[in-house]
Amino acid sequence: MLQDRLRALPREQLRGMRRGIEKESLRTQPDGALAQTPHAAALGSALAHPHITTDFSESQLELITGVHDSAEVCLQELTHIHQFVLRAIGDELMWVGSMPCGLPAEQEIPIGRYGTSNIGRAKTVYRNGLSWRYGRRMQAISGIHYNWSMPGLGNTEYFSLIRNFRRHGWLLFYLFGASPAVCSSFVAGRRHPLKELRPGTLHLPHATSLRMGRLGYQSDAQSSLVVSCNDLLAYGKTLQQGLTRVYPPYEKIGISEPGALGDGPETYRQLSTTLLQIENEFYGKIRPKRRIKPGERPLHALRERGVEYVEVRLMDLDPFAPVGITAPVMRFLDVFLLHCLLTDSPPDTPEDIACESRNQETVAQRGREPGLKLGCFPGDMGLREWSGKLLAECEPVAAAVDAALGGNAYREAHAKQVAVLRDPMLVPSARVLVEMQRSHQGSYTDFICGLSRKHRSTLMAQEIPREEEERFARLAAESLEKQKQIEAGDTLPFEEYRKKYLAVERLGI
Repeated sequence: MLQDRLRALPREQLRGMRRGIEKESLRTQPDGALAQTPHAAALGSALAHPHITTDFSESQLELITGVHDSAEVCLQELTHIHQFVLRAIGDELMWVGSMPCGLPAEQEIPIGRYGTSNIGRAKTVYRNGLSWRYGRRMQAISGIHYNWSMPGLGNTEYFSLIRNFRRHGWLLFYLFGASPAVCSSFVAGRRHPLKELRPGTLHLPHATSLRMGRLGYQSDAQSSLVVSCNDLLAYGKTLQQGLTRVYPPYEKIGISEPGALGDGPETYRQLSTTLLQIENEFYGKIRPKRRIKPGERPLHALRERGVEYVEVRLMDLDPFAPVGITAPVMRFLDVFLLHCLLTDSPPDTPEDIACESRNQETVAQRGREPGLKLGCFPGDMGLREWSGKLLAECEPVAAAVDAALGGNAYREAHAKQVAVLRDPMLVPSARVLVEMQRSHQGSYTDFICGLSRKHRSTLMAQEIPREEEERFARLAAESLEKQKQIEAGDTLPFEEYRKKYLAVERLGI
């Protein structure tokens, strides 16, 4: 069946694959402590810059590429953005690990600031809500989002891909997870299952991605939200429940500080008391996406104009790669997503979704455990056996892409992961633990800090093309001006803006 679908796929369609990257990184001081400085003015406006912004924290950069027709060109732009940023932040480092650096007290982790406009203030209030709901430490985790599309696909095809990705995405945890250890400051005052590797460093011996396990992007509240991906109608219905259903623990938090006067962002605790404040709060490993118009709700855009691309959200930063990812990994992601698209994808059920979640959590926390078995599809099976089956099915997909594009880069990217599967010590999570012990006496902070300095030196030594440097400088200046225009154009009081933006009719029922 897969071979038949591959043969039926026009080469022009394969050549039309597009990808882009959103990459998060904490800014740290040279010694690895979290930087407390504001977003550098030389980088432009975090609100309005198309490529350089911040994520949860003012200290957490988010770098965004454009949409590209090849992995190499996408990686090149990401590299140029890094080079420009590093030149603008002085002696600060970009932390190359997904799990945070040494963190200060919870309330000393600075929340992102986006100016005085209503949309800028809403961004900060949303982050206040995340802080109240999940804590600031969890939000300081960083990763890579891989945005992917192919021409000729509609809602049915994209949701079929998403269902299979949820079934098999644990394979990416195993092959690319790179966060088996963490600084002990991350779990200060919390109960946890981690084991001490040395003072200041905790780990799980067989973990692949603590970032995607129970300590990372998890929410007991969201676990009650079973989001079906059988079609756009079902997805929109279940997501809307989270966006409109008041959640009692969040209702107790309240919208604003008790007795607060005025409507500044510091007086607001969260945007709403619903299970999800806005769509972005849904912690899916993969999400259907559509570019939005100014002021438009993402769910409305999906319902109005359909899925445009998928956003893969489970990739850890690769600490061994200067910009967190490599072109061969991007090519393997292309192959894996095509496999998800082209193989049979039965409808999901609540039981399936729960089992898939258990598989993902198991691999995140115990993926390198000898003899590990997973359930659901096609029943209990050893991780290595199931991984081998999936990789074997991916082989003709890689060959088909090479036939369409020329060369053998996709087969090489696939072959590399076949080799990694044969030797468990080659997966990034194992390499991280080995190098931590070998070179840094088991210290997570020293290990990541050392690689952060190394990659900074590498990128700073490379010449950034003058036209690229000038482009980013121009975009920075333009973004500052755009922020001023947005702020000058506001007419509504913030409270009125908040209520209007969150109105249920704006979800495109």
